[in-house]
Amino acid sequence: MEGSGYKQVGPQRYRELLGFAFEDFTVGDVFEHRPGRTVTEADNVLMSTLSLNPSPLHLDAAYCQHTPWERPLISSLVTFSVVCGMSVRSTSGRALANLGWDRIRLTHPVFAGDTLYAESRILAKRLSEKRKGEGIVTCETRGLKSTGEVFLTFERSFLVPTRERGVDERAGY
Repeated sequence: MEGSGYKQVGPQRYRELLGFAFEDFTVGDVFEHRPGRTVTEADNVLMSTLSLNPSPLHLDAAYCQHTPWERPLISSLVTFSVVCGMSVRSTSGRALANLGWDRIRLTHPVFAGDTLYAESRILAKRLSEKRKGEGIVTCETRGLKSTGEVFLTFERSFLVPTRERGVDERAGY
């Protein structure tokens, strides 16, 4: 099962693996993140109230009838969180730190009932100058509706261990 996302830890016993070591990333590789996620009105209301975003654009259907969309938009905090979360397993599953996001673009609206997918392309990688045995990986992640329409893009950088440094075996990675 080597290379399958699982590590054999005993006879007929496998542990799911997350992410990759620094050396495993290749600039240009694309990861399609699955499963998708159908966003709901409940997601929108929960995140809007949790983040103290009272915008009627997300919460007031009567108000939204007078906008170009004629219905509430899913908050960008919801779509960003879902898409970024989808990307974690295969990109930064072994990360030691998330270093930041750049070039966040919201290109199309998302509505309750839309099913979202994500994909990430590795843009760059380099060994850390300050932290031996660790490297910085940068990827571009795109959020796509099930229709193929891109609604969100962003770049993200994260710190991952090299194989030489290894990871905490107690966690099983």
